[in-house]
Amino acid sequence: MVVPLTPERFTDLITLVNALADYEHLDRPSPDAVERLREAALGERPRIECFLAVDGNEAVGYAITLETFSSFLAKPTMYLEDLFVLEEHREKGAGSALFDHVLNMARERDCGRMEWQVLDWNNLARDFYHRRNAEWMKEWLVYRITL
Repeated sequence: MVVPLTPERFTDLITLVNALADYEHLDRPSPDAVERLREAALGERPRIECFLAVDGNEAVGYAITLETFSSFLAKPTMYLEDLFVLEEHREKGAGSALFDHVLNMARERDCGRMEWQVLDWNNLARDFYHRRNAEWMKEWLVYRITL
């Protein structure tokens, strides 16, 4: 089952974000980053939407989304920032439930498309998205400036 993030479940989200950081061999969010994430998700003016996949009462996965905008389609784009499921809960439908939830939100909001990024070495994720007929945009290169 997929549920929206609530203040009471914020610790569950952070536990899952830390698990994703470990999986991707990245540093876990600093205490300041955790507070910024709380404000972005649950503050007075939320910038992101977060959803938890739960099995019983246990949070086993999460998704973070936000909308961008396509000037050519003149419609919003649903951007999937993170989709992660704990390893021991994979292949049980949690990832599909999260992905389908976000995809359905995009359809309900009349988004022109849904986009996300996948690490090149993450074959499990790439296979997951290919099974959903997602198209790899080979011609686009990701650039970044860290501020």
